[in-house]
Amino acid sequence: MDKMDLAQDKKMIKAAVGKHEKNMHPGKKPTKLAKGGKTNANMKTMGRGMAKVANQKQSSFSYK
Repeated sequence: MDKMDLAQDKKMIKAAVGKHEKNMHPGKKPTKLAKGGKTNANMKTMGRGMAKVANQKQSSFSYK
């Protein structure tokens, strides 16, 4: 398998996954994760689990 085949396969897989997600979850935006993931500061303030959830939300997420 050469580089052209690999690039073509990756493009095809990305399109298939995108199509599947669009069909399975209509109206939902794809999950965007914060750059760098959950931070130590986030885990200290809100706990590991909530930091993980907060990382998956939009920047307007606030933990109380």
